[in-house]
Amino acid sequence: MADAGTIRFLGAAGTVTGSKHLLTLNGQRVLLDCGLFQGLKALRLRNWQPLPFDAAGVGAVVLSHAHLDHCGALPLLVRQGFRGPIYCTPATKELTAIILLDAAHLQEEEAEIANRYGYSKHHPALPLYTTEHAEAALRLLEPRGYGTPFRVTKDVVTVYRRAGHILGAATVELQLDAGTPRRLVFSGDLGRWNRPILRDPELVPEADVVLVESTYGDRVHSTDATDALARVVRDAVRRGGALIIPAFAVGRVQELVWTLRHLEETNAIPTVPVFVDSPMAIEVTDFYCRHTEEHDVDMALLLDAKRNPLRSREHRLVRTATESKALNDRSGPMIIISASGMATGGRVIHHLKARLPDDRTTVLLPGFQAAGTRGRALADGAREVRIHGRSVPVRATVVTLDGFSAHADRDEIVRWLSGFRHPPKRVYVVHGEAQAADSLAATLRARFGWDASVAEDGATVALPS
Repeated sequence: MADAGTIRFLGAAGTVTGSKHLLTLNGQRVLLDCGLFQGLKALRLRNWQPLPFDAAGVGAVVLSHAHLDHCGALPLLVRQGFRGPIYCTPATKELTAIILLDAAHLQEEEAEIANRYGYSKHHPALPLYTTEHAEAALRLLEPRGYGTPFRVTKDVVTVYRRAGHILGAATVELQLDAGTPRRLVFSGDLGRWNRPILRDPELVPEADVVLVESTYGDRVHSTDATDALARVVRDAVRRGGALIIPAFAVGRVQELVWTLRHLEETNAIPTVPVFVDSPMAIEVTDFYCRHTEEHDVDMALLLDAKRNPLRSREHRLVRTATESKALNDRSGPMIIISASGMATGGRVIHHLKARLPDDRTTVLLPGFQAAGTRGRALADGAREVRIHGRSVPVRATVVTLDGFSAHADRDEIVRWLSGFRHPPKRVYVVHGEAQAADSLAATLRARFGWDASVAEDGATVALPS
């Protein structure tokens, strides 16, 4: 007799990172996402622990998209014995290659720097995984298109739909064939409606069980993000210093540059040099321009008019480390957009280290900053932050602007959930800090009368039969 199946929450439950949800059905195991934990030290330490399941026993991985907190632990999974297919959309396959190889390089580089300056407690400091580990994971990627069902195990068929979050991002529908046919729907990270570049999220018609993200489950995004960005740029120019924007290389950099170009062309901001200091973001931008199947009408029209909307008027691409370091010797108004988005690593921390003590500097945080990250400390008004083992005073002006988030807010999440023709039997709220997740679950219970609860980290729940 077929069993009902279970879902085990192994990340992004009670927190916003480390997305991992393990489906078990008739002895078959499918892992939804395999992301790294970020933020608080207690979470980051979990990346170094053995995965809490038999990696070799997992039949397949189904990725929602290519952000590090959803795909970044794939090299660890493979290192611990996984050999099955890793399914994803074609654009996600390309982006995951960039993300994992960059993550491995940064970890190798950070271990080398820690050993050089002696600020690690471990001797020698080691990377979480290496380029070789990342390459082993990438060989298992199997691309599948939107809207076409494909079988991932004997009793599980998957359908991808556009999520509108970043290039290649998808919602995941798992059709469970064993016993009574049922549908498990995983939102991944939901995007937003009426945004530049990417198409809107697609609605899903049927679901028995839903795993829904809740990054912004307790709030609504501001509606004047473009005007707010213009004010920040004008103020930064008046101060005569650099505007530093920590930004995710995938999605956030592209939308920021698109918006800066629009503001320049409408004379809302003066034209200043815009330095994109992220080799990954430069490569990702090329992918965005190539994957026209992901574009919305606005982006398509701009491309048809032979204008590149992903370049500002004084657009400068910073590819090498030497070029990046040279920016710290440059004075006057400029915009530096650099990864990582929560200032946890990458080139942006070198710019922060050099310019945070300067009261002419502006730091713009254009999206969610997880607890325990350097970006969150800046957003919370820290007077100093730790960089490379040293305290750096914060005299810069720090501005938080959530209107550029690629995540749906509470009302947009509700809009997506309203697409189901019939109420799901159960909803589990994932991928959110406690307040946001609790608030969204309460909203769903009050508005729809649904059986909605926050997923508990480490819990195994039975799927309704």
